Amino acid sequence: MFKKVLIAEDHEIANISVQKTLQELGIQEAKYVYYCDDAWTWIKNALRDGEPYDLLITDLIFEADHNPQRLTGGIELIQAVKVLQPNLKIIVLSAESRTAVIDELFKNRAINGYVRKARRDAQYLKEALHAAQQDKSYQSPEIKQSIREKNSHEFSTLDIHIISLLSQGVRQKEIPLYLQQQQVKPSGLSSVEKRLSLMKEVLEFSKNEQLIAYSKDIGLI
Repeated sequence: MFKKVLIAEDHEIANISVQKTLQELGIQEAKYVYYCDDAWTWIKNALRDGEPYDLLITDLIFEADHNPQRLTGGIELIQAVKVLQPNLKIIVLSAESRTAVIDELFKNRAINGYVRKARRDAQYLKEALHAAQQDKSYQSPEIKQSIREKNSHEFSTLDIHIISLLSQGVRQKEIPLYLQQQQVKPSGLSSVEKRLSLMKEVLEFSKNEQLIAYSKDIGLI
């Protein structure tokens, strides 16, 4: 099991709970900080002293207070420490549940586990720790279910045409004309707007650009 762990969490009760969970697994050297800047500094200093951390457990959302921070959230912290120590294992423990955010963390930030703060999160954190120790990735059950639902969205022919046209720079209000030219139905502006709204709602995107990027990533367009 991990020997040296750093916890970045700005709520004291959550910090104590994580420490207790680590102690139950026999991890004795677990330090905690309330700020992302402090976490980055501790990791840098540990590397300098030749005693690097094995694991970082971090939240994503940190409340601003009277102490200005360069790194204001967990995503920025993860990005910064991966530059310092690329092989550092990272588990996120957060209330954030948007699948687009979580996908990004696994694909582009190389985290090892994600546990959502919810019922039974102490048990899931233990499971995440065991998985990370074995070089496996871990997602708590409700996160897996959310991602499964997201990936189960069936794109219609109309959806694909709409996204393709947007990716080519066609403005949303001009899409009906292109659909009519390609004999794709329904082609009304209201139908286009409804499909776009549905896709972004299911996939938890707020912008068309996110939908286009996602569609390219999965090979849809």
